[in-house]
Amino acid sequence: MTKDSKIFIAGHRGLVGSAIVRKLQAAGYTHLITRTRNELDLRNQAAVERFFAETQPTYVFLAAARVGGILANSTYPADFIRDNLQIQTNVIDAAYRFGVKKLLFLGSSCIYPKHAPQPMKEEYLLTGALEPTNEWYAVAKIAGLKLCQAYRRQYGFNAICLMPTNLYGPGDNFDLETSHVLPALIRKFHEAKTQGAKQVVVWGTGTPRREFLHVDDLADACLFLMQHYNDEDIINVGTGKDISIRELAELIAEITGFSGEIVFDTSKPDGTPRKLLDVSRLWAMGWRPKIGLREGIEETYHWYVTHYAEKAMHV
Repeated sequence: MTKDSKIFIAGHRGLVGSAIVRKLQAAGYTHLITRTRNELDLRNQAAVERFFAETQPTYVFLAAARVGGILANSTYPADFIRDNLQIQTNVIDAAYRFGVKKLLFLGSSCIYPKHAPQPMKEEYLLTGALEPTNEWYAVAKIAGLKLCQAYRRQYGFNAICLMPTNLYGPGDNFDLETSHVLPALIRKFHEAKTQGAKQVVVWGTGTPRREFLHVDDLADACLFLMQHYNDEDIINVGTGKDISIRELAELIAEITGFSGEIVFDTSKPDGTPRKLLDVSRLWAMGWRPKIGLREGIEETYHWYVTHYAEKAMHV
């Protein structure tokens, strides 16, 4: 991939896609191709084929997907499985047929069995039942990575598959109805501090452990693997470290300046006790994350205050 290669970033406005665009621009890549959802509906096969015929990209980062938390997954199961199957099938097939040299597909750590041994190795895929709350999304993502592997085996198409852990960073979703735990806690603690609240209620017992990767580190790993990896085996991308939800809440309280009490609502669900990826395959290739958790949360909090909290005040 050269600095003037034609590179299509699908989903460039999302958390991951926007980070990939930032990374490529910073690294000096000059011919980036992007389309908004209004300009190109990736669920529309004919539209995707027209786009590839007209633009003829050489490399593709497939970061487009319908995503959401437990509530969204359980409320719209048909949308989650249908939209993701359509998006990835259309893009992967068109990329192969219009001569793309290499495609990078982004999965998710939720593809692994609910009760997989920890940390989760790549080979644990399809060895057990999925987490029921997001199986529609997980099944679509598994189909996507299997599609990449099938096109490689049958046609020799160079498609690689990354499985990132929980992500966070600038551009995250801070909507309490649909966001994931880290951005939700940033918002809760910030609002509690600004409103002078005495306590913040956190769902569950605080004992589950989760791994968090800054989205700019994921983008760095995407570029690294696009340049150095060409096999069909999936690759986990994470930090190799996890933290309890209690420790995370205490860290975010400290960063946001909230000095009140943290209360755990044990009537609410904990979810899976632990979700940690085994990252030894990627680390053996020489890649490491660069952004520590405290540093990353501080940066994300600053982004939230300047881009999100200020807007919310003026609505």
